[in-house]
Order: sequence, then C-alpha cells, then structure tokens
Amino acid sequence: MDGLYKQYSDFLAGYFEGKVQKLSVDLAFTCPNRDGSLGRGGCIYCNNAAFSPDAAKAGLPVAEQLARGKAFFARKYPGMRYLAYFQSYTSTYGEHARLLAAYGEALADGDVVGIVIGTRPDCLPDSLIESLRSLSEQTSKKIFIEFGVESSYDVTLRRINRHHTWADVESAVMRAATAGFPVGVHLILGLPGETEDMMAETVRRINALPVSTVKFHQLQILKGTALADMERRGQLTDMLRFTPESYAALCARMLKILRPDIAVDRFVAQAPADLLLSPRWGLKNYQFTALLAKAIAASGDN
Repeated sequence: MDGLYKQYSDFLAGYFEGKVQKLSVDLAFTCPNRDGSLGRGGCIYCNNAAFSPDAAKAGLPVAEQLARGKAFFARKYPGMRYLAYFQSYTSTYGEHARLLAAYGEALADGDVVGIVIGTRPDCLPDSLIESLRSLSEQTSKKIFIEFGVESSYDVTLRRINRHHTWADVESAVMRAATAGFPVGVHLILGLPGETEDMMAETVRRINALPVSTVKFHQLQILKGTALADMERRGQLTDMLRFTPESYAALCARMLKILRPDIAVDRFVAQAPADLLLSPRWGLKNYQFTALLAKAIAASGDN
C-alpha cells in the first residue's frame, strides 16, 4: 500500500527513529456522557470493552501497566520504543492534578517517547492544554491528542447521543493544534441516517482543520449497547450495511478526498468476537488491505 496514502508509520517517522509501538493505558475514568454531566448511557454504539478488553489492568499504576505491555513486545522486539496511549473512555475527564500525574508517570518511563491522549472535543479546556504544553516542554517528549469526532453532522451527533457539536470539534482541534500538539481524529463510517455523500463531506470538513492523522472505523453493533437494542427493535432501517468489498470501495472514495498530508492510522475496527453482533466480516488486516488496494486501483488512482 506504500505510496497510495500517507500511513501512520510515515507520520511517526517524522518524529521518531526506528519502530514505535502504542501501549494502552487505562486510568479507569468515565465519560461526561455516562456519569450524568451531559447524559447517561454513553454513545449508542459504545461498549468500552470492545477496544479496551484488558479491564483488569485499569486499577494498576501507570508504570505497571506499561511494564506489562513492554514485556509482551520486548520478547520479539527488544529495541522497541513506545507511545503510552491513554485510550479508554475520556482520558482528559478528571481532576487535572491526577491527570497530569498519570501523564507524567508515563513520560518518565525511559522507553516511552511520548503519549497519545484520546478524548472528546468538549473535554479539553484551555487550562489543561496549557498544562500539557508545559509538561511536554519539561520532559522534551511528544504529546499527541486524538479526538473522537465520529461525524460532522449535528443531527447525527444528536442521534448517536454524543452530546457535543461540530462547532466543539472545530474549536478543540484549532486550540490543540495552535498549542503545538499534533491532532488526530476518529471518524465512524456508516452511522444511522448517514449517506456516503455525508461521510465524504465530513472528510472535506476535516481537511479544512489542522489535523495530522485520522482513524476510520466501520460502525459495529456490539452487545450491551443502545445500538444493539435499536437493531433488535428494527429502528435502524436508514443505516447503510456494508460488505467488506463495499466498505473498501467507500474507504477508497474517502482517500480520494482526504488531504494527502493527513496520515491514516487505520480503516477498520476489530471488536472481540464475543461482543460483536455485526458486521461479522471475519477479515484479517492483510485481507482488508488487499481489498482496499483493489478498490483504489478500480477507482483509477493506481
């Protein structure tokens, strides 16, 4: 796939030499969309265990979580360096002193070259941005910020129970990038009520912002979510249903629109089989990569 789009490894190569691996860190935080600050129940598609299955580590100190992750990779890649990835729920939603202590603990690890902080666009106040900038300067290590955006359409954001707006996204991205942080965004393709043209327009709107990376995810219906309940009740009649081939074609279309300097972290999400209701594609990463290459070639970009 080299040369067809900017890959995440190309993006990291602009900051680090050699191979760098993300290690997930779980601070056992919650989300303002769950604790009642904004709403209850979370986003309609969210089952946090789908992307953070090792729930047992959430109560462990950051250093111990990192040590466990490093032990796994060090056997095969003894010279590996790492990015601590604060991923679960909203990793800037908490008391700032505790947040900064956790980030600092990760940055103090000699094998960690930086941290990636995943959050919502309405949960990054200016005061925390300034503290993060000071922390980065003190440690001389890189801090990356990723926002769950999902869609640029407020009607969709309301339907999926996000409790933020596109204006919140624009503000957060601009403020983080102006402070010097490389910014990533996550987009879900196939949300209820959205057409392929709407998804394409979201990518165009992302192009207009100072974004460095993007993650595309196909919408997955997971057990224990409001989306699963809606599916059972037959309420998702206006939701596009992709096959692996049609989703690859959609991703190829998104790549034709995406600003070429924006690196793509990934195209597909992979939930644990025991949580996933649909779509159950059963594809390995290399298999989807082959489908995407074929779709790109068919689109005339080879």
